[in-house]
Amino acid sequence: MTDLLRLVDAAALDDLGRFAARARALEADGAMRLQATGDVLAAWVGVLPGSGILAEGTVLGLRTFALAEPATLDAVVPLGAVTDRTARPGSGGADLPVPPTRALAAWAAVTPPRGPWEPLGDLPADLLADVARVGLAEVTEAVKERGAAAGLVRDRVWARDVREATGPHPDLMAGGSVGPTDVPVRAGGAFAAYALGFLEPGSVVRVLRSNRWIRLTAPGGHVLMR
Repeated sequence: MTDLLRLVDAAALDDLGRFAARARALEADGAMRLQATGDVLAAWVGVLPGSGILAEGTVLGLRTFALAEPATLDAVVPLGAVTDRTARPGSGGADLPVPPTRALAAWAAVTPPRGPWEPLGDLPADLLADVARVGLAEVTEAVKERGAAAGLVRDRVWARDVREATGPHPDLMAGGSVGPTDVPVRAGGAFAAYALGFLEPGSVVRVLRSNRWIRLTAPGGHVLMR
């Protein structure tokens, strides 16, 4: 197993660090799964946990990075260890020493398929951002009012279809390729794409399906939902 990942340049290493920092803002003690095969590194993070034997409701974030040297690795490590190794000022390098500490993450046992992925259409990134902001406001208010009992509200908010989360939306009414009765996309996917910084204003997010999985492919990365 590789103990050092050499990314293509320092900018890519910084990008990986920002991704890890955003994920850590969602879960301070969270984990990242580093999967390297050949010259590609797949970096996975968990956003929302699933439940039951099939882990229904799981929402994952994924970024891929080019490697300057081929590597083989599959390790789940603490997010804090990744941010520590990507935040050293003035290093100017592109090397990521693989953290020796391993982390436990239930979502890491759930591996989405590599494909084939069936294209289902597109959704406006602005719609997903609006859904995420509305949901965050609801969850924040529930936490203020109910404290630890806000979990049921949180689950309900992120389980909604994105087209139900904000009511009629101008981007959909203008004629997006995914209509109001087509593929269901949970609001939890919008939350993940927004929180991880994947959405660009005015852009389009592709929606794909493979068996029980839905994938959102945005300019900044991928969200996978089961």
